[in-house]
Amino acid sequence: MKLLAVETSTDACSAALFIDGEIREQFAVAPREHTKLILPMIDRLMADAQLRPQQLDAVAVSRGPGSFTGVRIAGGVVQGIAFGADLPVAPVSTLAAIAQDLFNKRSEPEIAFTAMDARMGEIFWGVYRRGELGLAELLGAEAVTPASDIQVGDESGYGVGSGWRAYAEPLVQRLGQRLLAVEAEEIWPRAACIAQLGAYLCANGGAVPVEQAMPVYLRDKVAKKQSER
Repeated sequence: MKLLAVETSTDACSAALFIDGEIREQFAVAPREHTKLILPMIDRLMADAQLRPQQLDAVAVSRGPGSFTGVRIAGGVVQGIAFGADLPVAPVSTLAAIAQDLFNKRSEPEIAFTAMDARMGEIFWGVYRRGELGLAELLGAEAVTPASDIQVGDESGYGVGSGWRAYAEPLVQRLGQRLLAVEAEEIWPRAACIAQLGAYLCANGGAVPVEQAMPVYLRDKVAKKQSER
């Protein structure tokens, strides 16, 4: 399988190529520089691999949640490539990518309490477990919520993500003894992790036509549900 992955939903910007299990990545932490960086990153990866878009099997994208502008940048780039080369798209959660980066770097945690700072006193929240293949699997549902209101089960795990810097105290209080540690190293959603998870989706029927690869902002979804009640 040959798959291109794009991730621009936070201050980090990255692109990756998955070629038969090998991953090559271009990555930079560069706030507000995504539009300048992402296309050259993709061009370098494709040129080094001597690939044209038509030779890919699919593209994967970080579908959100994250920065509204960042999520739209990745979506627009992937739409252009997928439409032009007639490729399916594998939409991957930004929260899943953060959990996957933790699982790739640390052998200990089986559960990731993943929190991204969503501003306005809230976090994007998701609980992920390490599956049999080492890939992040969602437990329950992702949500946008005040840190003090997160939904948790009986699992014990590691805290990871920018939400732990902004809202450590209420998260620690809410999780109690279920929190084994907080990952101190900077963990970003990376295109390499989007590629890992996207390749699995493609291999298991999870890719969709490009017009169905919609971004997920969570906050918009929650607001809509409240208005419908």
